[in-house]
Amino acid sequence: MTRRKTGEIAFRYDRVAPEKAVKARLADSPSIATPLSITLGGVKTTYEPSRVIASLRTLAERTGGPEGSRRLAWTEEWLKARAFMKELVATLPVTVDEDEAGNLWVVLRGKSEQLLVVGSHLDSVPKGGWLDGALGVMAGIELVRALAAEGTPEVSIAVVDWADEEGARFGRSLFGSAACVGTLDIDGLKKLVDKEGGKLPEILLKHGVNVDQLDGAKARMKNVVAYVEVHIEQGPVLEKMGKGICTVSGTKGIERERLVFRGQAAHAGTMPMEMRKDTFVAASRFAIALQEIGRKHEGVTTVGHAQAWPGVVTAVAGETRITMDMRHIDKGHLEVMFREAHEAAEAAASAEGCTVEWQHIFRIPPMPFHPKLLEAARTSVREVEKHDVELPSGALHDASEMARQVPTVMIFSSSIGGLSHTKEEDTSEAHLTMAVDAFDRTCRRAITLVVNGDLR
Repeated sequence: MTRRKTGEIAFRYDRVAPEKAVKARLADSPSIATPLSITLGGVKTTYEPSRVIASLRTLAERTGGPEGSRRLAWTEEWLKARAFMKELVATLPVTVDEDEAGNLWVVLRGKSEQLLVVGSHLDSVPKGGWLDGALGVMAGIELVRALAAEGTPEVSIAVVDWADEEGARFGRSLFGSAACVGTLDIDGLKKLVDKEGGKLPEILLKHGVNVDQLDGAKARMKNVVAYVEVHIEQGPVLEKMGKGICTVSGTKGIERERLVFRGQAAHAGTMPMEMRKDTFVAASRFAIALQEIGRKHEGVTTVGHAQAWPGVVTAVAGETRITMDMRHIDKGHLEVMFREAHEAAEAAASAEGCTVEWQHIFRIPPMPFHPKLLEAARTSVREVEKHDVELPSGALHDASEMARQVPTVMIFSSSIGGLSHTKEEDTSEAHLTMAVDAFDRTCRRAITLVVNGDLR
């Protein structure tokens, strides 16, 4: 298929025979398009999904084990993963370096300084899965391989391993991408410690990252014109629908707070029920009300942690702390949910003769993706799996931060059982193949959009 506008690069997909292993795996999936040879600017090359999967398996062998992935950010296992990434690009005509936030950049220079950024993250949660984040990095490396084989691409391409996307060690997710777009709270970062008491500034300094110089990472955004990321869904929706991949419409907005209910600790045997100021009961009332708020607005609400003091079996809880996580793709609905949560907390505290204090943890608005990149992704998904399924992302991704500043889009692959952040995380090779195929096609279309000036 060839499409050409005035000044547009010829953009044609030609069917080619896939590698035998891939062909065997996909033999029972007639709806899946075969891997493609792409003609761009008159030069033919092949993006090889099988090579992406092989790289992912090698990474898992080097940095995983019986309990799952061990690539916690700012640790030796994370550095091993990055060393493997550098091995994979060692023979390519690219530059490799780190910015002030510890993000690892692999850049293929093009005819233009305009920069299409792709990638994700190599860090994982403790005992995590083999695909979360790593899929996007390995798919990006294969894109650079394919484009480098054609000669000089029309625009420059960067594959980025964003530092500490998970936030599993210090609690601040999207660290590296947030540094690049300038949304980090530096003073807040300086107060963060890990569970062993290690201070974030001291740990990061061992990796060449000075928190007082993080603003320098913002310079990397100077020529960035678009961002594309492929990721596993980390949920059960695609599998339930019987689909392998989809376009991602955007990422949900999040309100994350800590609530502290205060009452009066008392003896469990001598304080009458009607005279108690039981903070755990107040927190429980709120948790139930919060669940209903999420259901009513078709969002998601979670109390993920609760702790009561004095925390003994013979005492009424005089203080209870809980966390609240609230998400919705619509800004208006999220605002209403947040207001109703405040009302519910006050009502729950009052009903038990207690007070409640809110302590802010994290906030990010809904991030809808760019219309033209969405259409590029939809077309690519349609070619690969012949459907128009589109989902919002309930999880945060580096794309959430990038979408604040530049046109952004994502592709999802299915997750078996909807599982992620666990050693059981998995996706079939057929669906991984489709996801990186659609990613490649979307990136090609993104390049054309940039060349034509359609993303300004």
